[in-house]
Amino acid sequence: MSDAVSESPLAPCHQAAGGRMIPFAGWNLPVQFSGLIQEHQATRQAAGLFDISHMGQIRAQGPGALACLEGLLANDPSKLSDGEGHYSFLTNDRGGVADDLFLYRLGPEDFFLVVNASRHKEVLDGLKRKEGPQVRFTGAPGSAVGMALQGPKAAKILAKLVPQGTPLPERNRISHANLEGRDALVARTGYTGEDGFEIFADLKTGPKIWTKLLELGKPEGLLPCGLGARDSLRLEAGLPLNGQDLSHEITPVEAGLGFFVDVGRPRPFPGRSILENQKKNGPARITIALRGEVGQPPPRHGYPVFFEGKKIGEITSGLPSPTLGHGIALALVNSPAPALGQLVDFEVRGRNVPAKVCKRKFLKNK
Repeated sequence: MSDAVSESPLAPCHQAAGGRMIPFAGWNLPVQFSGLIQEHQATRQAAGLFDISHMGQIRAQGPGALACLEGLLANDPSKLSDGEGHYSFLTNDRGGVADDLFLYRLGPEDFFLVVNASRHKEVLDGLKRKEGPQVRFTGAPGSAVGMALQGPKAAKILAKLVPQGTPLPERNRISHANLEGRDALVARTGYTGEDGFEIFADLKTGPKIWTKLLELGKPEGLLPCGLGARDSLRLEAGLPLNGQDLSHEITPVEAGLGFFVDVGRPRPFPGRSILENQKKNGPARITIALRGEVGQPPPRHGYPVFFEGKKIGEITSGLPSPTLGHGIALALVNSPAPALGQLVDFEVRGRNVPAKVCKRKFLKNK
């Protein structure tokens, strides 16, 4: 396996801004600029701008595109109207998650998938094997720019960039917009729990959009943000991380995301019978949310979890919450799981640390 990493199309912008770069999912990406806490707080209070060019961008086009996707995705793509998007999964025969993704319907025969960087090649290769005269899939890694403008002031900032009179898309909608003289896709989606937009542009125009957004957003408190803040923001909003909270061995139902698995339609998809049984009868294990205590060590991925002295599972995602000031976590545990409000322990270097079972969205209205 090669250890080579790819450079983001926005790399020169990050270098100019003093971004601290690290390898992530085969890409060299900024983990932070001004600091994780500062970037996290800017996104919660004003706005943050994130590079998501590493995320795979795949187009599914042709009169057979819908039927093909219906047989692959756990959330029914036929429910989408033109210009609408939703969260979905590519599942395996065991019901595990090959990838979680966002699917947009651009037109009757035109779909846009945004997939995880670490799964891009695997997903695209799998889709290519489904190609035929009625459907084709395109989208090489690194062939386009992606960025996420997130935060309560995101709409105000983006409105300065789009031509006057151009409406911004509503939540979970996507539309074309003229940005810096070229066509771009703008979706009102994100991975932070805040209002915001994900913007997809060509390689030449993308860096211009990034630079202009930072210029227009500076008076509003906009900051460029890295992977560190993205992770703390998504966990505060209770959003999963592929490879930890979801995997080939963890099903969407076990991850607490069964809402996005549609078993009410006739067309089969991989692992459907297993997922249908889990939704009807309950899975053997389930994901719960935990709140740590102020002053105690934060939970981390892989830490074992105990209830009444017995190990019941382990932390899948955990970190100190910059907003709340204490540790938060998602944990995959045996069913039946401890109820809301009950105390469990997680182990840190041989020491048991208490945590309380809580609602998955750690912040209200996120």
